[in-house]
Amino acid sequence: MKLILAIVKPFKLDAVREALTAAGIEAMTATEAKGFGRQKGQTEIYRGAEYEINFLPKVRLEIVVDDEQVEAACAAIRESALTEKIGDGKIFVLNVEEAVRIRTGETGPAAL
Repeated sequence: MKLILAIVKPFKLDAVREALTAAGIEAMTATEAKGFGRQKGQTEIYRGAEYEINFLPKVRLEIVVDDEQVEAACAAIRESALTEKIGDGKIFVLNVEEAVRIRTGETGPAAL
């Protein structure tokens, strides 16, 4: 099993969810986040005063999948989150040692 951790732009969340559903991914967790990378924030003007926003809004997605689904899930995320502009996000893939469904006690891939 693998944990896919993806950071995407907030307005791309629905497109990513739909693409993952079409790829056969049934569950994910989305969390609002703030961060920056190469884009280094942005400058805003409010009531004539200029100020810098260092942390931009992002959405953090966490998806646990079987090893066979990793490529399809990553492709779905990349294609649906792509704007070809700086700040599109990142995808990280990590190993998952064990999963347990609390309600039934199922373990491993059956718990997904």
